[in-house]
Formats: sequence, structure tokens, C-alpha cells
Amino acid sequence: MKAKILIVEDQFVEANNLRLMLEHAGYKVCTIARSVPVALKIIEKECPELVLLDIMLQGELTGIDLAKGLRTRNIAFVFLSANSNKPILALAKATKPYGFLVKPFRDKDVLIMLDVAWYLHQENLQNANQKKPVNAAGDHPNRPTGLDHIITESREMLQILSSVKTVASADTSVLILGESGTGKELIAHGIHQSSQRASKPFIIVNCAALPSSLIESELFGHEKGAFTGAFNKRIGKFEQADEGTIFLDEIGELPLELQIKFLRVLQEKEIERIGGQRKKINVRVIAATNKDLEEEISAGRFRIDLYYRLNVFPVLLPPLRERKEDILLLARHFISFYARREEKKVIGLSEQAAKEMVNHPWPGNVRELENLIERSVLMATGTQIENIDLSKGPRKQALTEAGPVKMKTMEEHERDYILAVLRKCNWKIYGQGGAAEILDLNVSTLNSKIKKLGIIKG
Repeated sequence: MKAKILIVEDQFVEANNLRLMLEHAGYKVCTIARSVPVALKIIEKECPELVLLDIMLQGELTGIDLAKGLRTRNIAFVFLSANSNKPILALAKATKPYGFLVKPFRDKDVLIMLDVAWYLHQENLQNANQKKPVNAAGDHPNRPTGLDHIITESREMLQILSSVKTVASADTSVLILGESGTGKELIAHGIHQSSQRASKPFIIVNCAALPSSLIESELFGHEKGAFTGAFNKRIGKFEQADEGTIFLDEIGELPLELQIKFLRVLQEKEIERIGGQRKKINVRVIAATNKDLEEEISAGRFRIDLYYRLNVFPVLLPPLRERKEDILLLARHFISFYARREEKKVIGLSEQAAKEMVNHPWPGNVRELENLIERSVLMATGTQIENIDLSKGPRKQALTEAGPVKMKTMEEHERDYILAVLRKCNWKIYGQGGAAEILDLNVSTLNSKIKKLGIIKG
């Protein structure tokens, strides 16, 4: 059964479009609310099970104020917003929503988010009622199949795995965010294995490792004779992944000119070999990065439309220092693996070594821990690892939180991005190599944006 939904949105056109879309998809929709007081009255009268909630509403109260009440009533909610102000988003995230939908959004994105939110809410209610435990071996009553290669007893990670399992079958694009070494590739592979594409190709591309002169050919392929040195036809990575999944690691390193072609793959489901014709493909895209893509947008290095097209379902992996319960669990796993491989009788850690490991900040995350255990097993002379040499890992970094940083609005991001592209083109607006071509905009549209955003050549 589909959840009964309340839309709390003060823009009539957006709210009505949402209502029509949800009703067409089989949802029962309550009376639309434009303010918190009206929403509270509708909640009492019509008893919604899930709320789509804008942050900024009519009146003094915001969607964040309503969200706190929804949490106490055990009503699931997803935020709708075009707001990118960091303090406001921090307050919104603190209410623990089941997701964010950034305006403008597509119907398909909304429906996928609702499926994920409802699944997680039902699971949370079930776990709360039954008080299901997580045991010391990292097993979990609801651990998703296809993701059982990921070792964790962290409740945060287990919840992430549950949401990942849900989105795996939805066939939408996924953006995996997190520091280096947190296991982004493992999650991507788990999504593929849990999907209907599991028997099809899983192609991995490290965008940071591809030479800029070859990256287009690597991704999209080329025809024989398309350029000097093209002696044979080449099938690109996207075409190799047809019917399966492509994992684009370090997507933040993709050059701007190729981001346009990548966006076309996402939107039109087609590729174009260099020197060839366009060809339809059916490929699931999973991207990952350890970069702050919003900062990359501000610097003009990443397209804002591509970011929001990828960001339908973001997965933020926590660093190992925030998963302390997993440190010794992972250490024991790697000790067992490397002891078998090296035919050594190492079975555990000394008490002092275990204490040092738990207190270490792990700037290199799980990858650093694995490398350390491999080295320690090789050096061990007995059945225990007595000493842990943490000095040979990545240089320790200050992990103290920085002071509050002002997050730019969407309009400011767009202005910075267009300005950066204009400067890169030496303020050439139209024609080959002009800003309109790079931005994939009509010249008149670009001129209107330049005027609206107050961009002045200087």
C-alpha cells in the first residue's frame, strides 16, 4: 500500500504539480497546506503518513519548525527546497528527515525518494517496536543481501546499507560522497550486485587516472581513422557497460567539456563515439567523489545541472573516526585475511595495540587500517600483534571543526559558475568555443542570465 501524503508548499503551481503527479502514481494526497498552522490542522483531520515539506513557508514558522513536530508524532517527512544556505540546511538536517529533494526536480526523482523514505520509515518503526539488536559479529537482522561484503556494526552504516538496498532496484543514478578510503567502490559494487543488472557488466572508471587527451576516447570510444593514431575502432567504457552499471570514481576530475557529453548520457541515454554516430545505450550510472562539488561549482569546474542530475540519491559515507565500533571489527577481519594469505598464526591484537587503534583518527580511513594490518601481520613474530606503528600511515591532519562557513545560495553558485566560464572563454559568448556552447545554453538565454545575475565584464 502507498503512503498517504501531505504536501506543505506555499507556491501554488509547484504544490499542484506535485499533487497531480502523486495522484497519477497512485498516492492519496491530503489537502495542500501553505503554512505550518494549516498543516497542523490537516494532520489532525486527515492523518497523513508521509509529508513533503518545503523549508520556507508562509507565516513566521518554517518547515523546520513543523519537522520537529512530525518527528515527535512519528510521521515520515522529506524536505523540498531550493535553499542552499548552510546554517538553514544544518538546522534542517538536525531534524533527521528521510531525504532532501532540491528544486527543480523530476517526477521520477520524487517517486524514487518517496519509495526510499517510506521503506526506511517502516524499517525504523519495526526495529523500534521489536528492539532488534546488532550483534558483535556485525550481523544485522535486516542486513541487505548483495551488501554483505561490507563489514560494520555501526547503526549509521547499517541504515545507509538499507537505503542503498532500496535504491539499488530503482535504477536511478547515485552519487557516493565521502573521504578517500571510506569504501565508495564497495558501496557502488554492492548497488550493482543488489540490482536487476547484477549479471551484466560492472565497469569501473577512475576519472582522475585518465589522461586529459584520452579521456573522451576512453569514455565514449572512437571510430577507426577518427583522429591521428586511431588505427582501430575503440569501444568506450559507457558502451562496454551497456545493460549494466558504470562506476565513475573521482567524478569531480571530469573536464568541463566532457561534463556536457556525460549529462547527455544521463538525460538522453545515448553516447557518441568520436567520429561516429549517436547510439542509444542502457546503463546505470554511479558516481563518487571526495571533493566538495559545491565548491567546484563555485570555482567554475563542475556544472551545476550535472550536479543536481547526479544528486538524486546522495550516499554520504562517514569517516572511520566516526565509526569507532567498527575499528576493531575491521582489524580482526583483516588480521584473519592476511594471516591466512601469509600462512602466519596471528589471531589478534594486544590490549595496548587495540587501545591505540581505537584512539587513532584514521585520516586514511578503512584503506589506511587495512594497509596497517597487512604490514603488522607481516612483521608479527607471535600469535598477537603487540605493537602498532601508526607513524607510517597518512600524515595526521587536524580534525577539529572549522568555524561556521557561509554557504552560498543557488543564485550565487550559478553566478560564480557562469562568470568563471566567461573568463575562461575570454568573454566570448557565442560561436565555437564560446560560453553559450560550453554552458549548453541558447545565446539569448545566457544573455538574460548575465543581465539577471548582474554579471559585468571586468
